[in-house]
Amino acid sequence: MDGSITAMLRNKIWFVFCALFVFWFLLLYEKKFNDWSTEDEVSEDVDDLEKELEPIFLKDDANREKEEQQNKCRGRYIYVHDLPSRFNDDLLKQCKSLNKWTDMCQYFVNNGLGSELGNPAKIFSRTGWFNTHQFSLEVIFHNRMKQYECLTNDSSEAAAVYVPYYAGLDVSRHLWGSNASVRDSDSLSLIKWLRERPEWDVMWGRDHFMVAGRITWDFRRGIDDDNHWGNKLMVLPESKNMTMLTIESSPWNSNDFAIPYPTYFHPWTDNDIVQWQNRMRKQKRKSLFCFAGAPRPNIEDSIRGEVMNQCKSSNRRCGLMECSDQRNKCQKPVHIMKMFQNSVFCLQPPGDSFTRRSTFDSILAGCIPVFFTPASAYVQYLWHLPRDFNKYSVLIPEDDVKNRRVSIEKKLSQISKSRVSAMREEVIKLIPNVTYADPRSRWQKFEDAFDLTVKGVLERVESLRQEMEEGKNSSLSYDEEDSWKYFTFGKVDKNEWDNFFLRTDRSKYY
Repeated sequence: MDGSITAMLRNKIWFVFCALFVFWFLLLYEKKFNDWSTEDEVSEDVDDLEKELEPIFLKDDANREKEEQQNKCRGRYIYVHDLPSRFNDDLLKQCKSLNKWTDMCQYFVNNGLGSELGNPAKIFSRTGWFNTHQFSLEVIFHNRMKQYECLTNDSSEAAAVYVPYYAGLDVSRHLWGSNASVRDSDSLSLIKWLRERPEWDVMWGRDHFMVAGRITWDFRRGIDDDNHWGNKLMVLPESKNMTMLTIESSPWNSNDFAIPYPTYFHPWTDNDIVQWQNRMRKQKRKSLFCFAGAPRPNIEDSIRGEVMNQCKSSNRRCGLMECSDQRNKCQKPVHIMKMFQNSVFCLQPPGDSFTRRSTFDSILAGCIPVFFTPASAYVQYLWHLPRDFNKYSVLIPEDDVKNRRVSIEKKLSQISKSRVSAMREEVIKLIPNVTYADPRSRWQKFEDAFDLTVKGVLERVESLRQEMEEGKNSSLSYDEEDSWKYFTFGKVDKNEWDNFFLRTDRSKYY
């Protein structure tokens, strides 16, 4: 309101100024006006007047544009640390050695989207589909940030500070066959570098955020033992002050927040989104439900074996793609998306951890996700998925499956057609929320996963800033073990989901 009043006053002042200037001009050249005899002379004087006024109006336009930009970006400015290249760009140059089994170089072309898939089987749309790796998010996010409309080189006006460290690519080099000190080396160096920067002292890192494009457990080694998994990036005291963005967060820790896995779809325009949504609305679905994945016989509590058995015995009402066979169609996006587009429900049982990239692939296909624990989505993607999970998904408790107290086919068959239709529409509406736009484009109508993430980070940092100014610390008001409850429900009372979050293996889930 104050800004609009100020703008109105400024416009009136300029109007009065211009009127007085013209009046002065007429008085000064009164005699000449009386003596004018040719159109050329009049034209020359008008041209002279325009030249005199041009710098004033150009300056005014520039000031107006600057003010509009400042108003649009107030509270949204982000400062990006200029890290030494060994923390990001140099890792891309070492792409052949980042993964023990896969040459990652093919996945870093096109700003981290991977190679274009084309559309030979007519499963995708004509453009916007790429062979994107599930662990490429750090690169994609960084390239999107380079196009963010409210970047600033002045850290003092920044609402938040982005740290473009490729933490997941870094640790992936050392997860197998390296000792703990090697795995920790770059993380410790980064924290030291940040601590020595003046930006750190403003809020002791509480306004800093970074993306770690793997699951949180790859960065939460709680014991300095070579035999334990991952590095200790997220358990360092300085890291606990920062907002850490991962593709899977810890329900029992308060400093990491989950954002969607990257999918294969990276639309260029809003219209690309609308066309795909309309296509998924019209899609014919022959299977009631489907599952793409492999069993986990070495994980004691895994329900995947039972899920696959029920799928096989469903009399062709379930589509099954086993990812453990030699052909391994699961590595080929066209097969995954074809099956999901052909199914009403897509089963998402936990695998090595709670979450799955498959969840977001199924949403792209308009396939209603079926979860077996709220840890797979409901307490994870709080900035991107509705809090009312019943609107877009189904929850079947994993204990009921493990103890064979439920038939998945029967449970899903009992859902009415009208409710299925409403749920599918909610899923299709979520497609922009879980999609990362092509970094080279800019949408006008929709917000993508990047936009929603930045909005969530800025709101969190502003809340922390206000707490610091008031001498408060909300994290002291609850046991960190109850973080999932606090961030999902805003309170830590007894909850019907408590049994899902009994941390039984602290060496795995630190």
